[in-house]
Amino acid sequence: MAAPTERRCGGGFAGCPRTLKPWWRLAVLLFCVSSVPSATALVEGLYCGTEVCYDVLGVTREAAKLEIARAYRQLARRYHPDRFRSGDPGLEGETQESAHKKFLLVATAYETLKDEDTRRDYDYMLDHPEEYYQHYYTYYRRQLTPKVDVRIVILVTICAISIFQYYSWHSSYKEAINYLVMVPKYRIQATEIAKQQGLLNRTKEKGKNRRSKEEIREQEEEVIRDIIKTKIDIKGGYQKPNLSDILLCQIVLFPYYLTNYVTWYGSWIYRFTICREEYGEEEKYYLIRRNMKMSQSQFDSLDEDSRLSFMEKRLWIKESYELHRKEQDEEMKVKMATDPRMKRYRRWMKNEGPGRLTFVDD
Repeated sequence: MAAPTERRCGGGFAGCPRTLKPWWRLAVLLFCVSSVPSATALVEGLYCGTEVCYDVLGVTREAAKLEIARAYRQLARRYHPDRFRSGDPGLEGETQESAHKKFLLVATAYETLKDEDTRRDYDYMLDHPEEYYQHYYTYYRRQLTPKVDVRIVILVTICAISIFQYYSWHSSYKEAINYLVMVPKYRIQATEIAKQQGLLNRTKEKGKNRRSKEEIREQEEEVIRDIIKTKIDIKGGYQKPNLSDILLCQIVLFPYYLTNYVTWYGSWIYRFTICREEYGEEEKYYLIRRNMKMSQSQFDSLDEDSRLSFMEKRLWIKESYELHRKEQDEEMKVKMATDPRMKRYRRWMKNEGPGRLTFVDD
C-alpha cells in the first residue's frame, strides 16, 4: 500500500511539498522575464517618440536630403501656427493645439534626418532595437554636447588672454617710464645726452614757423622720454613688452623651445659629463646663476663687479657657493646686531610691538 501512495505523491498532489519547488522557480523566472522592457526601436523621449521620423515626413529611408527638406517645407507651411486654418482642405478635424503638436513633431523629424550623424544614429536604432540603453546614451550625449567646437573656444580664450596680457604689460611699462622721467637722477642724465646729440638746441624761429613755449616744452619732454626708453633697460614686471612673451606665442613656439632645450641638455651631458671638458665662462655663469636660484633677467641686472666677484670666488662649484652663502648669512647677522636702526626696532618689538595696548596721556 505504500508504493501507490508514493506514486500519487510523485504526480504532483498538494500533499507532496517537494513538487512545489520546481513550479515556484518557473513562476519566478516567468515574472522576471515579463518585467524586462520589450525591445522596441520606438522609445518615448527619443527623437520622434513612438512615431517613425520617415513616416512623419512622408519619405522613405532612402530619401535624399533635398527630398527630406522639400517634405519638411510642405508640412511646415500646412501646420505652422501662424498659417494654420481649420477650414483648409486636408485639415478637417484639426485644432490649433493638434496642429501645433504636429508642427513640433515635423520639426523634430527634420532636425533628426537633416544631419548625417544624427540620421545614422537613428537608423541604427531602428535596425538594432535590442540595444535599449545604448540608444539613450547616444541620443543624450549628442544633445548635451556643445554645438561649438571646443578647439575654437580654447583658441579664442588663449587669444583673449594674450591680448589682455600684452596691454597689461604695456601699461606697466608706460607707468615705469613716466616715473623715471620724473626722477631727477635719470632726467638730468637724459638731458645731458640730448644736449650732446643736439636734440635740445633751441634755434630762433621766426614768422609762421615759430612755436610757443608749451610746444617746445612738450617736444623736449618727448626727447627726454625717448632717451630714457632707449638707454634704460627695465627688468622685472615693468620691462618693455615683447610679443614673443605672450601666451599665444609661447604655445606656438613651445616645440622650438623644447627642441632647443633638449639639444642643449644633451650637448651639456656629452661635453661635461661624458667627455669631462672644462667649463667655459658662459657655462660658469650659468652654474652660478643656477646655484643662486636667479632668473636670467635678474642675473643680467647685476653690475659687472658683482659678477666678477662671483667668478673670483668660484661660485660655480657647489661647495664654494655653500661656503659663500654661510659667510653672507653670518655677515647679515652681524650687521643686524650692530645696526642702530635694527637695535631700535628690536627694542620697540620687545617693549611695545604690534598689538600691544598702551595708555598715552594726551
